[in-house]
Amino acid sequence: MILIFGGTTEGRMAVDVCEQAGKPFFYSTKSDIQQVDLHHGQRLVGAMTLDDMLAFCRENDVRCIVDAAHPFAENLHRTIEELRDAMEGDGDEEGSHFPVIRLERTFGDEKPGVIYCDDYAEAVRRLQAQPANKLLALSGANTIVKLKPYWQAHPTVFRILDRDDSRAMATRFGLSADNLIYYKSDICHSKLLPTVDEEMALMREVGCDAILTKESGETGGFNAKVDAALSLGLRVYAVRRPRLPLSWIRVTGRHGLRRAIEHAVPSFFPLKTGFTTGACATAAFKAALLALLHGDTPEEVSFALPDGEFMSVPVDEVSIVSSDGATTPDPGSCCKAMATVTKDFSDDPDVTKGCRISAEVELSKHPFDAEAPEHRILFLQGPGVGRVTLPGLGIPVGGPAINVTPRRMMEDELCGLTDLYARVTLSVEGGEELARQTFNPKVGVVDGISIIGTSGIVSPLSNEAFVQSIRRELEVARAIGCTAVGLASGKRGEDALHEVEPSLRVVHYGNFIGASLQAAHELGFRRVELGIMIGKAVKLAEGHLDTHSHKVVMNKAFLKQVAREIASTPGEVGALSSAIDRLTMARELWQTMPPAFFERITNLCLQQCRTVFPEGKLEVSLIPNS
Repeated sequence: MILIFGGTTEGRMAVDVCEQAGKPFFYSTKSDIQQVDLHHGQRLVGAMTLDDMLAFCRENDVRCIVDAAHPFAENLHRTIEELRDAMEGDGDEEGSHFPVIRLERTFGDEKPGVIYCDDYAEAVRRLQAQPANKLLALSGANTIVKLKPYWQAHPTVFRILDRDDSRAMATRFGLSADNLIYYKSDICHSKLLPTVDEEMALMREVGCDAILTKESGETGGFNAKVDAALSLGLRVYAVRRPRLPLSWIRVTGRHGLRRAIEHAVPSFFPLKTGFTTGACATAAFKAALLALLHGDTPEEVSFALPDGEFMSVPVDEVSIVSSDGATTPDPGSCCKAMATVTKDFSDDPDVTKGCRISAEVELSKHPFDAEAPEHRILFLQGPGVGRVTLPGLGIPVGGPAINVTPRRMMEDELCGLTDLYARVTLSVEGGEELARQTFNPKVGVVDGISIIGTSGIVSPLSNEAFVQSIRRELEVARAIGCTAVGLASGKRGEDALHEVEPSLRVVHYGNFIGASLQAAHELGFRRVELGIMIGKAVKLAEGHLDTHSHKVVMNKAFLKQVAREIASTPGEVGALSSAIDRLTMARELWQTMPPAFFERITNLCLQQCRTVFPEGKLEVSLIPNS
């Protein structure tokens, strides 16, 4: 079991991640104010002491804590650390582990012009040394008592939640109602925080010349408060977030949280996630870059996913090469460095899992690509990385098959570390052999695999790579001028479509009929010829746009319904129903059903396909099994 402490935006995120496992877990909040939808999770409400936590975790076999509470929930953090120590002491084996995963907010670097304080006592001392004409405290009702030595003597206005408990707290500590203002909406029930403009309007209305806030991160509205105040020329005091125990596992988003849980509690998620080739290439690139810039040879490297979440990947090896070719740890005399990362073993059926991806990096003060000096990186093809031979992939023909997203990820890492330019040669061990097991030859990628990935994360059994390959093949067809395309599940369907129209470009959809048609529509194809065999056709006709046998099987009740619709007499209905009862495989329908049955199935397939391909000419052809 997993116990989440939440009550925050991060708490909702933790719930979303854990719900994906389809297994029970606990979600604990101090009050019942936050609304959160739980299906597999169980809600716990009320503050818990250390004894409460210990008893609960032992009774319910809790194996992992996810701390997604507010950064300033100091008492809770302290109690969780004491719980961790006690639970590890319960272990039967020496060195038993009770992991605590901290789902952390994004904070960014400290902002210039802000007066940072380590705690509220320091903030009070600084304010007393240089009092404001009027202070706007944006630190919440819980800080009223901590700031009392200051506001007793100096004009101060607190913004708090419009709730009875917050007002009662102000009254209890002697703060007048005249010194309170409220959020326009209860942020506990809304994901919308005030914008910079709204914060500026409030500060003008209050007439303050200084604000005090806490380092609450992006989801706590910290940037909007600070940016608004600095724009108005106000003094800004910010209390730094409390430091957390070094033993905790820190993650900054949903992908990192899932992977941390997969490692901490292997049995919780039935399948593991992994990294794309693009993410691994980015990690290798950054490791080599750090070697060149600082002489580092990291065993692990952190990098940003396209959505901004930071992830860490182990690095197999890093080598720094001097200008004369000799290995040296001195970055001042080297011209290039190389790093290698292994694509970790997710449970996605991907031929590239376990492969070794290397990046060789050179740096210069001047652009390596004289024809495109605006590009900070020149990408080169190394062994095992494919070369593009057809248009439509968004990559220049003749260039290495490194997709747009991985290129952008590497450029972002470069720009975050240096003003220099880079030349990067990517290679994949055994990539040429791996490519023979992919769709690369059909989209015009030769000599190796593609470095791809739109999110950086491979979801288990999502078949994301297969769907992406379908779209890439459609993009190529569109780029070379095709306005019509054929879609078939495999070679037999492709051959059948070519018998009717030999020049038609045909793309294999496997089981992903809906995704393929949707991509064709989005790319602007005016005509689609869909070839489908009867086994998939009866699933599609019933409404299943993904026909994988793991998800849907032939439904005899549906087939009998179709038989009733096309039969002319009760006797015929009975005969067809009996024939359907005797079926063991869908292909036997060809020997038992009349032509009207197949006509009806075809029409139903067409209706379903129109839901994702609403415009243009669309024809559905049933492909005989022999």
